[in-house]
Amino acid sequence: MRVRVLLAMNCLAQLKMNLKNDAFEDQHRWYEASKNEFDPMVKNVDESPGWKKGPTFITEIADNLSAQNRAFQMSYTHSESTPDGPSSSSSSATSIAIQSAGSARKINFCQWCGGATKHEIPDGEEKTRAICTGCGKIAYENPKMVVGCLIEHENKILLCKRKIQPSYGLWTLPAGYMEIGESASEGAIRETWEEANAEVEVLSPFTQLDIPLIGQTYVIFLAKLKRPHFSPGPESSECELFALEDIPFDSLAFSSMLVTLKLYIEDKTVGKPKFHYGIINKRPGTSPSDIHAYTLDHHMKC
Repeated sequence: MRVRVLLAMNCLAQLKMNLKNDAFEDQHRWYEASKNEFDPMVKNVDESPGWKKGPTFITEIADNLSAQNRAFQMSYTHSESTPDGPSSSSSSATSIAIQSAGSARKINFCQWCGGATKHEIPDGEEKTRAICTGCGKIAYENPKMVVGCLIEHENKILLCKRKIQPSYGLWTLPAGYMEIGESASEGAIRETWEEANAEVEVLSPFTQLDIPLIGQTYVIFLAKLKRPHFSPGPESSECELFALEDIPFDSLAFSSMLVTLKLYIEDKTVGKPKFHYGIINKRPGTSPSDIHAYTLDHHMKC
C-alpha cells in the first residue's frame, strides 16, 4: 500500500508540472483539492490522517490520479491562454481532455473528484454543461477579467514589449489576468509593477471591452507614475514611453490594446478622456493574430 501511495504522489507531482495552462483549469482545481489529502503522506505515510481513512480511500484517489495523468498525456499540445485569445498555432489543435470551440471548452473530467463527466442541459437551464457522473456537480465556465493601466507621462504613453508567447516581441499596455482576492484596480496596479516595475496611482476607469469569442473582459484604467522610474519585468524585454504620434500601431500585441489606444487618442484630440464600453468581435475567417480584423460593436461612452 505504501508503494501505491507513493505512486499516487508521483502522479500528483507530474500533474503539477504539466498543469501550467489555464486551458486545463479543471485539472488545476482537481490537483489542488487532491494534494491536500496527500501532502501529509509524503512526510509520514503511517501517521497521516489520510492513511487512517483506510486502503479503499487511498486506492480510489490513487486510481483517479493515474487516470487524470493519463488523460493529460493524451491531450493536445496547446498554446498558453493569454489576453486576446490563443496564438494561431493552436487553431488546428484537437484535444481529448479539453476541446476548444470558440469560447467554450469540453470538460471531460470533474474538477472536484476527477470523475468522468457527461454533457447535457441540467434541469431549469438552457446551456449544455459538464456534469460529473460521480459526484453530480456541474462545472460552470465564466469569463476571465484582464486588467491593466494606460499610463501617460509627459504626454507619452508607457508600453511594454512582450518577452513571452503569444505575440512575442510586440507592444502592449501593462495588463494581465485579475487574481482572486484583489479588486480590478489593485490587479491593474500589480500587473503594471510586474511587467514594468512601475509604481502607479489609478486615476479612473477608461475602457471596458468584452471579447465574447474568447470569454474575456478587459478593464483598462488611466493611471500616473508615482515616480518617474520603470524597467522591464520578467515578461517584458523593453519598456518605453511613446509620444501619441509615435505609438507602434502596426506592432501591437492585441486588438484590445489597439482599440484602447485609438480611443484614447480620439478623446485627447477633442478634449479629455471619457469612459468607453464596447464589444470586440473578430471578423469571421480571420486569424486570431490579425489585430486589425475586428469590429467594435455597441460602443458607448460617457
